[in-house]
Amino acid sequence: MKIFLLTILTVASLSAMAQNPAPGKAQTRAVALMGATIHVGDGRVIQNGVITFDKGVITNVADATTVRLNTNEMDVINLTGKHVYPGIISPASLVGLQEVAAVRATVDSREIGELNPNIRALIAYDSDSEVIPTIRNNGILITQAMPMGGTVSGSSSIMHTDGWNWEDAALRKDDGIWLSWPGYFARDFDLETFSVSIKKSDKRDEAIRALQTTFGEAKAYAAITSPSPTNLKFEAMRGLFTGRQNLYVRADFGKDIIEAVRFAKAVGVPNVVIVGGEEADKVAGFLKENNVPVILSALHRLPNRQDEAVDLPYRLPGILQKAGVLVALSYAEEWWRSRNLPFQAGTAVGFGLNDREEALKMITSNTAKILGIDKLVGTLETGKQATLFVSAGDALDMRTNVIEHAFIQGRKVNLDDKHKRLYQKFKGKYGQE
Repeated sequence: MKIFLLTILTVASLSAMAQNPAPGKAQTRAVALMGATIHVGDGRVIQNGVITFDKGVITNVADATTVRLNTNEMDVINLTGKHVYPGIISPASLVGLQEVAAVRATVDSREIGELNPNIRALIAYDSDSEVIPTIRNNGILITQAMPMGGTVSGSSSIMHTDGWNWEDAALRKDDGIWLSWPGYFARDFDLETFSVSIKKSDKRDEAIRALQTTFGEAKAYAAITSPSPTNLKFEAMRGLFTGRQNLYVRADFGKDIIEAVRFAKAVGVPNVVIVGGEEADKVAGFLKENNVPVILSALHRLPNRQDEAVDLPYRLPGILQKAGVLVALSYAEEWWRSRNLPFQAGTAVGFGLNDREEALKMITSNTAKILGIDKLVGTLETGKQATLFVSAGDALDMRTNVIEHAFIQGRKVNLDDKHKRLYQKFKGKYGQE
């Protein structure tokens, strides 16, 4: 019996050691970050800056050589030689919805059926995910939990990467409905040859007819002030027709992008966002003309066509930005790799974007504008939430992105994670003491 109890206590203690750190406590004193290079997130840089925040809200952003502040009642952090950035935003993400892809019990990102606008990613978000602290350690402080599966997957929500539960973590609930456009072609992955082939979709016409019916009925339903009985599917889509919600459309081929945007406009949806957009460069003029932003999928990949330039994915952000298209970057379905999002922005700088601050906008202020949260976050400005981080060097460079402090709504976040714990565990074994 004693041996049994000892075993239970040992397992419990080891489990406790492996737990994620507790969420940050609410800010009780004003904080002043002094002397750092401040990257505002809208293109401006303050070389020797000061930023103050209180009760979770930024109260001052200025040049430290000219501003006069009374810091007697503040916690002052000297950051000379460091860099301060707005929290990076990771859109179109499965973080919090999927832990281990091969373990079905840890995957809660999709439902059965084709038309599920009433499904909410929000309530499936796992704030205890081991993945969340690892992305936080590269500066990603906000993520968009998106649903998967079917033609209409459900609604996404925008979450902080810190919180006791999904209620605490939510920044904006049900910000948009997700639609996988039934395109002319579909990709088929062959495990034997480990290659992707493109084939004609044989279910396209049927899927589009179903969408036309669904959106037509949802629009008619939205025109009714107090419908009875309530239709949960159509109720979830009501915000699409008022502009309160975005319609996020997964589409890669140029022809599909054009058709999807025209469909959305025809059914009365004003806010359309293309997600993926591998051929967005081919229809950049159309996107600009229709004021349609793009959330690009992973740049760190090979092109999907044999006749495309090998560096086209790297150049795509610069091509779209020069065409006047509002661009954000994501890792889409590759949830654990979203920690590398700032380095995608850095890659874009080396392949035609030419301006590091423009690249930063693609993971901060541009993303905030697209998601409809730019009045709260995305830039370091007075009145916005104090969601920001301090890096020892350039946050877009994996060699110097070393996060020393992170604050979410003014709460100081513990930067421990599983990667750091494993490093501490094994460094002695391999002579790194």
